[in-house]
Amino acid sequence: MKTKNHFLRILFLLQLFMFNVSAQTTNKQNNTKKSTSMESPIKKPGNPFYSNTDATKLNLTDAEWKKVLPEDVYEVTRHADTERPFTGKYWNTDEKGTYYCAACGNKLFRSGAKFSSSCGWPSFFEQDNKNSVVYKTDNSLGMERTESLCGRCGGHLGHLFDDGPAPTGKRYCMNSIALDFIPDTK
Repeated sequence: MKTKNHFLRILFLLQLFMFNVSAQTTNKQNNTKKSTSMESPIKKPGNPFYSNTDATKLNLTDAEWKKVLPEDVYEVTRHADTERPFTGKYWNTDEKGTYYCAACGNKLFRSGAKFSSSCGWPSFFEQDNKNSVVYKTDNSLGMERTESLCGRCGGHLGHLFDDGPAPTGKRYCMNSIALDFIPDTK
């Protein structure tokens, strides 16, 4: 078990390294800046709507999103696709930091609200603030569920269930591909 966890941590770190390398801009912005700065610590040069600090609601067409998002992020956030369980980069992590919407940069969750649900997707028991995540009824796949959407861009994040831990009893079951993560600075 210890070897498996060690392997999973190495795999996660390798994926995180590859993600950071591919996301660097030509001026090599520092992704470890404190998230309290007025500038977005994560840079997505092809997405002019991405901001970790701007809370202005976005109302873009599907075609506009398709132009600025990577295909996998687009399919999950704009068409409610779901990544396979136990495959996402954040399903089994416990690093301290903040999770943001991968489509628009909206602040969604703090790592202190993340818990191990063993469902194969990152799970949280509460959102960052009352506006960070919004909901709608989802009757797809012959089930009635509560869909969780980004409060800024309306992008699909995952689903909300009533089987989480105290104090809320909620489980925000999120797709890793719909999340960006900024670790706390030491």
